[in-house]
Amino acid sequence: MRSVDLGWIRAFTEVGRHGSLSRAADALSITQPAVSYQIRRAEAEFGTALLHRLHRGVTLTEAGQQLFDILSRDVEQVDRLAARLRHSPAKTTLRLFTDYAFSALWLIPRIQGFRQAWPDLDLQIIATQRTDPAQLQPGDLAVVFGVAADLGRDAVPLLPEVVVPVCAPGRRDLALAQAPLIHLDSSYPAPWFIWSDYFAEIGQVRDLRADRAPHGAADGGDLRFNTYTLVVDAAVAGQGVALGWRGLVDGLMQRGMLVSAGPQVTARDRGYYMLRGRSGGAATECLEHWLLAECAAVTR
Repeated sequence: MRSVDLGWIRAFTEVGRHGSLSRAADALSITQPAVSYQIRRAEAEFGTALLHRLHRGVTLTEAGQQLFDILSRDVEQVDRLAARLRHSPAKTTLRLFTDYAFSALWLIPRIQGFRQAWPDLDLQIIATQRTDPAQLQPGDLAVVFGVAADLGRDAVPLLPEVVVPVCAPGRRDLALAQAPLIHLDSSYPAPWFIWSDYFAEIGQVRDLRADRAPHGAADGGDLRFNTYTLVVDAAVAGQGVALGWRGLVDGLMQRGMLVSAGPQVTARDRGYYMLRGRSGGAATECLEHWLLAECAAVTR
């Protein structure tokens, strides 16, 4: 059965509503001959007359009235929907500043949960190695790594700094005292655990000249990278042992891509904190609550 061409519907319903070809043409901002053409198309589709053409105006035939009763309701509903959509407020865009490691290893695996919970909010993730709190605009949020005392009393703790040496499952036989180490390089004094800090915490002695070597240098087969995602990639590839930040490497450990290679240590008053821009509204609060809940689930 051939489907009906519906391109004439608007013209037909306007004619039925106004009882006049010319007034329908005015309502549609087209010419009367164009309206007449659309009515002829409709009548050709149904194989019957839909209008009684009178000296002054038109009336609907019985078939035309039946068709009008069906279409007028649907066209009115479509118009109301279009008006509602056109005047609905634009989606709110939230900006979240954070570093490359947090965005790649913590945020991306969880972001679908935020999108499902708040589908009307757009999230813009701005990854940068160092976030300047002064650049935060009203409604912005930032997740930064640092020391609580340096970040100010408004900083909200998310993830404490807890580290554990990690390596690929095939390298679990490595003795930590002799294993090739993977270092996270820094162009400024690192506020996070480096290998010398870690060995001091566990009371183990090891020559760690690579911690003090020029950028790009390494001793004894060690490796250095300037981003933490590369450190983790090298550990997964079996290149040595890396310091794994809990919360960032947990997913890889759960999937068996990384395993523990030494005892876990914790830093006091150091880790990831949330910073707020001024004047955050309800949408910003949604993102705040989600970050707090997700981080709480990690630390439980």
